[in-house]
Amino acid sequence: MFGVNSSSLTPGIFILNGVPGLEDAHIWISLPFCFMYLIAVVGNCGLIYLISHEEALHRPMYYFLALLSFTDVTLCTTTVPNMLCIFWFNLKEIDFNACLAQMFFVHMLTGMESGVLMLMALDCYVAICYPLRYPTILTTPVIAKAGFATFLRGVMLIIPFTFLTKQLPYCQGNFIPHTYCDHMSVAKLSCGNFKVNAIYGLIVALLIGVFDICIISVSYTMILRAVVSLSSVDARHKAFSTCTSHICAIVITYVPAFFTFFTHRFGGHNIPHHIHIIVANLYLLLPPTMNPIVYGVKTKQIRESVIKFLLGEQLSLPKTNES
Repeated sequence: MFGVNSSSLTPGIFILNGVPGLEDAHIWISLPFCFMYLIAVVGNCGLIYLISHEEALHRPMYYFLALLSFTDVTLCTTTVPNMLCIFWFNLKEIDFNACLAQMFFVHMLTGMESGVLMLMALDCYVAICYPLRYPTILTTPVIAKAGFATFLRGVMLIIPFTFLTKQLPYCQGNFIPHTYCDHMSVAKLSCGNFKVNAIYGLIVALLIGVFDICIISVSYTMILRAVVSLSSVDARHKAFSTCTSHICAIVITYVPAFFTFFTHRFGGHNIPHHIHIIVANLYLLLPPTMNPIVYGVKTKQIRESVIKFLLGEQLSLPKTNES
């Protein structure tokens, strides 16, 4: 099962072991993950469709939300179907190049999700601090360029991961104690020096995660100052409600991410490995599952658009007959 090229020590395949220590419970573990994945796909695809077809939602905030939904549904699709194949059909083998491709998309889309959340924070900042200039600042070309820059940043920073990982010699087996190909989980199988991988991974975390969090923190500091200076209580409430959904999305995204990051580096001997793996999967699946629900519940325009869309299917016939 371990096909190795003698000249490069490159494995032909890797074996993804799923959740180590909980192999007997794979079926039970798969059920909530499958349910969450279905909610994520239906919810995010529904949001994308609604935003694209409802003129009332053709605004910068919802364009960014559509981009977040696209990123989320793509992110969880890169890992969950493969994980379910491991749990249900014991299909644990993955080609070496396919593993590298999965690793690239997981980390690139994770970085892109963080970047979109940063753009949404800036959107809230402009909407509250410069309401009169909002339409002229966040024009469609600006939104398109911002989205493309976020995508390009993720691609350019994550591409080196694949090259650094591919050039490593692998002679410590091909069993990955994970449900998907994570960068360091693959690199640790190498019998060579992978310190460059670890250092570069930390640099990418600083360039993406820390940078985005700093921008988000500064944006909300300015938003808080602007809201506190408002004299009307209703205006304050309206301003806060504008950002409530985004704040929930930030918490849902970054709390599991920080837990995974810090426990992996500082708490590896204190927290069981299967907890690491389960949280690492929740880190990728929880935001795509919860974001459509949060925005659907917290955002009045989306709730009204959903009701209008559902009722419009029934009310369109009488309107057509009258015309």
